[in-house]
Amino acid sequence: MHDIDDAPRAVVPANINEPDRIAFGLTFRQLAIIGAVALTGFGVYRLAGNMLPLPVWLFVAAVVAAATVVVTLGRRDGVSLDVWLLNGITFSRAPRTLAPGSPHATTVAVLAGATALPAPLRTPVTSVSPRGVVTCDRAARVVIACGTTNIHLRTGDEQEALLDGFGRFLNALTGPTQILASAQPHDLSADAHAVADHAPRLPHPALRAAADDHAAFLLDLGARRDPLRRHVLTVVTSAHAADAARALSGLGVPATALDGPAVTAALASAVDPFSPPTPGPRATAGAPITLRSTP
Repeated sequence: MHDIDDAPRAVVPANINEPDRIAFGLTFRQLAIIGAVALTGFGVYRLAGNMLPLPVWLFVAAVVAAATVVVTLGRRDGVSLDVWLLNGITFSRAPRTLAPGSPHATTVAVLAGATALPAPLRTPVTSVSPRGVVTCDRAARVVIACGTTNIHLRTGDEQEALLDGFGRFLNALTGPTQILASAQPHDLSADAHAVADHAPRLPHPALRAAADDHAAFLLDLGARRDPLRRHVLTVVTSAHAADAARALSGLGVPATALDGPAVTAALASAVDPFSPPTPGPRATAGAPITLRSTP
């Protein structure tokens, strides 16, 4: 058995996305916030300094300085506190429901006294071809569905080879690339019913009993826990899609470029990740639907 202490480890700098420090260990954004508050406070004191005694001004300055330092240097959820507060204010003022459309329809509905329509949904994706090529920011992109691999189940040499291969994949990227890993709720009832329906066709009674037990286990697991399924997508430029899929497949990770209906379903799931996926393929935007299936 290979010792786990000898397993290779990849060191990633923790400050890989940190902005540059300009002066006094502070970034340009932090210096701008502190400088703006200081200049504003000095201007207010010059204009209204004779309206309050000096101890009151010192107390107000201490409170404002403490709040400014906390907002400037504090962090919450991995981002600076000023960005976190700005995102919170923006989110509280943003509409809760978005849908494709134009803002003119919403304005007309409000002026007419009717129920306000959802706000228009604006995404960087402008078109999806039947082959799955996504036009985003006037550039062609391809979405690759990737599987996962458990590196802890590999030997030390295999782990090192996987890390080296993934490093070569990252170093070979010459265009903008996005790797999206998400976990979504998964309903096990369909799998349990499929196993139970197939159980009577098994050739041996022991196999039928095992299938029934497994179906019951899936139903019980879905009732007691919240099963999740992982969804990994890699978005690359169209010119490098084949090389990216080949590099990921070389790591033992299944990688398949999605076609138009699959990309449309992935985009719909990203907009509303908590809704169950719609059964059947989804038509791309602008594609005529010529067949309707009936239950």
